[in-house]
Amino acid sequence: MTKVVSNIPQAWPGWAQRMAELYFSGTTCMFVLHGNVADWCQSEPGRYGSVGDFLATQIFGRWDLVLGYDLARGLKPLAGNDSARQREMVNTLSRRLGDLDRLPRDPSAVLALLDRLVQDQLSAPDSQRIRFALVIDYASFLVPAGDRATLANQIHLVTLINWASNPFVKQANMAFVLIDGRSADFNERLVSSAHVSSLAVPLPDEAARQTYLEHLLAGGDIAAFSDFSLPSLAKLTAGTSLTDLEVLIRSARETGLRLDEKHFKQRKKILIERQAQELLEFIEPKFGLDMVVGHEAAKKRLLDDAELIKRGRLDVAPMGYLFNGPVGTGKTFLATCLAGSIGMPCVKLKNFRSKYVGETEANLEKVLSVLRGMGPVMVIIDEADAMLGDRQQGGESGVGARVFGMIANAMGDTEYRGKIIWMLLTARPDLLPVDLKRQGRAEVHVPLFYPQTQEELRRYFVVLARKFGAPLSIEDVPEEIPHLGHLSGADIEALVGRAWRAALLADKSSLDRETLEEALRGFMPSTQTLEREMQELAAIIECTDREFLVQSALDKLEQFGGREGLQRRLNQLLAALG
Repeated sequence: MTKVVSNIPQAWPGWAQRMAELYFSGTTCMFVLHGNVADWCQSEPGRYGSVGDFLATQIFGRWDLVLGYDLARGLKPLAGNDSARQREMVNTLSRRLGDLDRLPRDPSAVLALLDRLVQDQLSAPDSQRIRFALVIDYASFLVPAGDRATLANQIHLVTLINWASNPFVKQANMAFVLIDGRSADFNERLVSSAHVSSLAVPLPDEAARQTYLEHLLAGGDIAAFSDFSLPSLAKLTAGTSLTDLEVLIRSARETGLRLDEKHFKQRKKILIERQAQELLEFIEPKFGLDMVVGHEAAKKRLLDDAELIKRGRLDVAPMGYLFNGPVGTGKTFLATCLAGSIGMPCVKLKNFRSKYVGETEANLEKVLSVLRGMGPVMVIIDEADAMLGDRQQGGESGVGARVFGMIANAMGDTEYRGKIIWMLLTARPDLLPVDLKRQGRAEVHVPLFYPQTQEELRRYFVVLARKFGAPLSIEDVPEEIPHLGHLSGADIEALVGRAWRAALLADKSSLDRETLEEALRGFMPSTQTLEREMQELAAIIECTDREFLVQSALDKLEQFGGREGLQRRLNQLLAALG
């Protein structure tokens, strides 16, 4: 019996079309499905079910026997809601393997039984063969990664690879689908096999979300419980699964808590962070770039990029930025303000590393999946030199190098240009590998420096006072503030906080010059060190546009004879600091 290549329905999701192409072309008969596999999947108009239901009713909808298996329920026929087909499958199963109620549940016994069916299929004449598919849920428990594998797991692995690599199996109308949320949980020898295709099931796109919302509403009026129209809600819920979308709608309809802007933002934050397993922190930008004091050239470049992204000219949008400079120069604040100016969702990458084998890669895989579903999104990675690692970083079983490779590939994926904007923040850009700083990844390097003029310093005081909720006019800020060029944003914030505290204790309702002068008197900045000079030099060396450099930085360039001289001075400082 030979395969018949049919026209693949364009209504199928992309992963299903790809799976069908690979199978019918004879490339492979075994697939690992991972990612958003626990979500609803539309099997036909108006009907949603699991990924297993979709496989059984669509891709294998005309096959003679589709079996599902998991450790808890054992083997069972999969026929969707077609009771007649279900009965036919039970009869076929009874003839081939025995009574359904007496079939084993133990995975080793089940795979041995199915291996007998595979061998019978191969030895039978074409007229007696059946079209057979096996769908295994939570499949990584049968072939787990790393040190978790037992001898029984290794036998399972060999059985599966034997099926996948057998050229006769590929020609005999048999298919095997292994489903689990994270590909990193599978034994690496399985997912890296040339005979096995690993396919990611992505989060639903805007069209899929809108179709599902229409299904949930069933002709009802969304205005009865939501301030958002159906198309708006479909657009704003990027990065959420259909099951989460259902929770969002049902909670608004059944609790009577109207889905207004405040409620929606709260719910979306919870859903996104849960979807990413708390490895992403959803940040709601409160300010735009107009709140940033100084860094005029950098702000102009960022505002220009924001305008291009708003116009939809993603082809010229940068893949990412590297914000670097001494501690306290406002790198995080500038990044979040850029997100506020673009009007783009913003998330902060949290520590995804784990002491357990395979867990780090699995965590990062989940995060990247959510980011691709959220786009457009801005991703802030603070302390990027420590967070992202290096290609040469070995670690436990080479975890560091694999993690670095995953991040580098994600940052360089031009399909997401203007949709995922990477913001790498660090005071030590010299520790970041060149792979991440090159064109096509974090390509715009913006150095940040402490306030350079008295006017800039005074504006800093006013802006940070506003952050504290302390009324302060520019006229009440002293004209000559000491330590010019040595006060970081953190120092100024500490000074304003100290002055506001003193003002409140004195029963004052605003900050005045006298209170500020008292706070400034005797204050000693904490950053007048060799380490601060080292961080400044590293930022100047990394700069990708001369106009980003303040006058003191340009003076240093001239003093040391260009970047080469600065690099020699940086090396001296690094040696002195150990």
